[in-house]
Amino acid sequence: MDLDKTRDDILLATLPHVTFDGWTRRSLRLGVEDAGLSPEMGERAFPGGTGDLVAHFSDWADRRMLERLEQAGVEEMRIRERITAGVRFRLEILAPHKEAVRRALAWLALPLNGGLAARLTYNTVSAIWYAAGDESTDFNFYTKRGLLAAVLGSTVLYWIADEGDEDGDYPETWAFLDRRIAGVLQIPRYQAEVKKRLSRLPTPFAGLRRMRRNFRMAR
Repeated sequence: MDLDKTRDDILLATLPHVTFDGWTRRSLRLGVEDAGLSPEMGERAFPGGTGDLVAHFSDWADRRMLERLEQAGVEEMRIRERITAGVRFRLEILAPHKEAVRRALAWLALPLNGGLAARLTYNTVSAIWYAAGDESTDFNFYTKRGLLAAVLGSTVLYWIADEGDEDGDYPETWAFLDRRIAGVLQIPRYQAEVKKRLSRLPTPFAGLRRMRRNFRMAR
């Protein structure tokens, strides 16, 4: 049995129940039934219960997002377009399950679930950056992910509150995302300029070394 496919099947069958019953064992049990599986499969597929189910929901969205990026020809996009597309595609994939996302955010906001929330956010922003071609291994690796995590979080909250237009699209959310991405991509440029200017300034230690060297020569 393909356990990953089974998890996907159970998740998709569970999502309609999450709308009414939240991320609970009851929703999972009903999802397993709707998927036509035996009751013990819920425990086998998600031994950690709600936490495992929510984590798989995020992973499922990440995988669908990467597929959309590949289909859209991410290699031919500029870096800004790649990052923007990653966030937008993920929200478009989640749009049919918006209430489930809302309830997942509320569940992840509980103090005991903070570690899982951080891990899932990190996984998503890393997936987007890798898909965008990022190969950094220095401090920029963490800076990029931290900045994108802030963009992702604020955009998701904006999207949750956005009722969309009559066609079911979210033009206001996409405009908000564009503004946030533009701001983030300017930050590394500012950092580089600051580092460049600081490198030109004399340091007190350099001056002290010169004084000590001159003193020794005078002796």
